[in-house]
Amino acid sequence: MDYAGVDGRRMDGVAAGDDEAVEPPTAFSDRAVASDPELYEAFAEEGPSAWHRAADLLDWDRPYETVLDDSDPPFYEWFPDGRLNAAANCVDRHLDERRNQLAIRWFGKRGERRSYTYLDLHREVNALAAGLRDLGVEEDDVVTLYLPMIPELPIAMLACARIGAPHNVVFAGLSAEALATRIDAADSSYLVTCDGYYRREDAFNQKSKADNARLRADADLSATVVVDRLGDALDVPLGDDEHEYEAIVDAHDGVTVEPVARDATDLLFVMYTSGTTGRPKGVEHATGGYLAHVAWTTRNVLDVRPDDTYWCAADIGWITGHSYGVYGPLSVGTTSVLYEGSPDYPDRDRVWDLIERNAVSVFYTSPTAIRSFMKWGAEYPDGHDLSSIRLLGTVGESITPKAWRWYREHVGGGEAPIVDTWWQTETGAISLATLPGIAPMKPGKVGPPLPGIDARVVDEDGEPVDPGDPGYLTIAAPWPGMLRGLREGDERYRREYWLDGEDGWRYRTGDGATVDEDGYVTILGRVDDVINVRTRRFNTGELESAIVEAEGVTEAAVVGDGDGQIVAYVTTRGDVDPDESIRDAIGERLAQAVGDVARPDRVVFTPDLPKTRSGKIMRRLLEDIARGDEFGDVSALRNPEVVGEIESAVRGE
Repeated sequence: MDYAGVDGRRMDGVAAGDDEAVEPPTAFSDRAVASDPELYEAFAEEGPSAWHRAADLLDWDRPYETVLDDSDPPFYEWFPDGRLNAAANCVDRHLDERRNQLAIRWFGKRGERRSYTYLDLHREVNALAAGLRDLGVEEDDVVTLYLPMIPELPIAMLACARIGAPHNVVFAGLSAEALATRIDAADSSYLVTCDGYYRREDAFNQKSKADNARLRADADLSATVVVDRLGDALDVPLGDDEHEYEAIVDAHDGVTVEPVARDATDLLFVMYTSGTTGRPKGVEHATGGYLAHVAWTTRNVLDVRPDDTYWCAADIGWITGHSYGVYGPLSVGTTSVLYEGSPDYPDRDRVWDLIERNAVSVFYTSPTAIRSFMKWGAEYPDGHDLSSIRLLGTVGESITPKAWRWYREHVGGGEAPIVDTWWQTETGAISLATLPGIAPMKPGKVGPPLPGIDARVVDEDGEPVDPGDPGYLTIAAPWPGMLRGLREGDERYRREYWLDGEDGWRYRTGDGATVDEDGYVTILGRVDDVINVRTRRFNTGELESAIVEAEGVTEAAVVGDGDGQIVAYVTTRGDVDPDESIRDAIGERLAQAVGDVARPDRVVFTPDLPKTRSGKIMRRLLEDIARGDEFGDVSALRNPEVVGEIESAVRGE
């Protein structure tokens, strides 16, 4: 086996006798989309032109002749002379072969079900596109979408793409202030929202947040479209410039809108980062390079084919939902599951029930969710027939070896390959992962860079680090799914992401990492996720990974308390009572993995950790609690109720 190593050298396979390596099952490799190891060599020899393999998965209105224009770094342009339409590539081109195949299976929080064939999807996307045009939406107008996980969200995204109007999806759980900020920053004049949605049993008024955002925003919205999600459960009056989604679609039912051919470099969407680590940035993605990259990785990394039933559990309000909940699966013509509810509602086996009932074959979720599944207990997945699963994926953060093995054993039947993927909002698509039909897996290690991705782990001088040494993860050459720029302008784009060195421009990911002798990368977390205690700097990801290896522990977050002490917030498996023996085990595990100096001064047991709606642990909030500082509004968290419990536990020590 031969593939490009992280530091640019050639590295030959996995070291003999490496007991960490897990080979993909022969039955999987024999029919995998990517099964030829020479694919790595082809990309290495051909350079950027090798990405024609991704572009050729798409239909082009005007074929491209140039793969990459790198004349003005770091403003790289992919397939710049080609023209295409994203919606046509996700819907129209599948009609001849699979017009009656299901494109989306939707499951609502209260047991509702809706299914859309590709023909159904084509019909509603066209109707909404025609309605948006009648409301005044023109090519290049930015439309803001503020919707929960309902089918109208991907339909609205595709309708915008069809008429050449970039979309700006704002996660439905964000506040009115956050929505107003993103409307103004995107220079958006149109909004699509809904009356409300359900949080477990309660109807939540989404329209009131949208109304408050309109009052806060400087922009004067020309029109708002409102989806009736709740029916009679919530009466929401509409203003003069507000329109019912259903009325618009009904009025234009049967209308066909010719897809607008867009330059490959034209804006497809803008997405704002969550802002948990600083001021939100408006990341822009171009149509051609982005769509080519997500289609290629959906096929080759996630191994998705038209005959699959595929489920990406990420919310569409974040980049994973964009790339692998909408554009990726629809571009390859598969059947995709869309789920509105929580994984533990109405019962903790809800996810496994849906997988069993729908014969899901590829399941893509986050380590955060996997840790929750572990905490709830293996009896939930073990109680269902999950034999339909042939591949599992993880995304969002590093997965520990323990969680990796649990996931494979209890969800993948001990056989299914796991692709541990690394990428970002800015990269647009998967950048580091094993190709499951070619490369062996290593639990806890994300894998090597994909073919064509020149990722390197370097020191502060930009030199490759030795195997096992921590460094900075960078990408030393452009890639198709990369951001085309920032909404805030070119200067911030250069400043935030790019280093100009002797060997050219290099993208700074902001993540720390190590690389082993076989080129497999382990992500350590954000380089600013460090704590300074006892004159030492500790990477929180390293400490947390060690803690969760202790028996019975499922999740951990580590912070400093401002007085030179390490505070570890720890959750345990549902059948484990946290006690002094667990505390001792955590201390011993940290001493073994990092050193005695890393033993935590305080271990706080908590039923859960405070998380954003996208699943990120709010370490700053935990730090405030540890220090006894005041903290602000927590209502926007996924689980605000746990904050009081944590504070009480800390104060009661």
